[in-house]
Amino acid sequence: MLGFNPKDMDKMMKQLGVKQEPIAAKEVIIKTEDKDLIIRNPTVSKIKAMGQETIQVIGEIEEVANDQEDVNTIMEQTNVNEEVARKALKDNNGDLAKTILKLKK
Repeated sequence: MLGFNPKDMDKMMKQLGVKQEPIAAKEVIIKTEDKDLIIRNPTVSKIKAMGQETIQVIGEIEEVANDQEDVNTIMEQTNVNEEVARKALKDNNGDLAKTILKLKK
């Protein structure tokens, strides 16, 4: 990180009035209208500076389609569990009708 000593960086941050606090998170999920962003193995910090709080998240980002309604429909129509329904929907590129027909066979 640009050759900064972590202790020196902490000292500079304190002098500037910036407080950083780690948050022990196992996974972070950000839900948007059409997809979920899943951050695996995250490093999460709460940062307080100039009267405001922000959250910094660093990790492996996976985008997942927000398809819960489709998964529920598949489960109802084919009597499979959620894990099977999700996998089948993914294997069929999100095609609901094709997924249901294949699972009914």
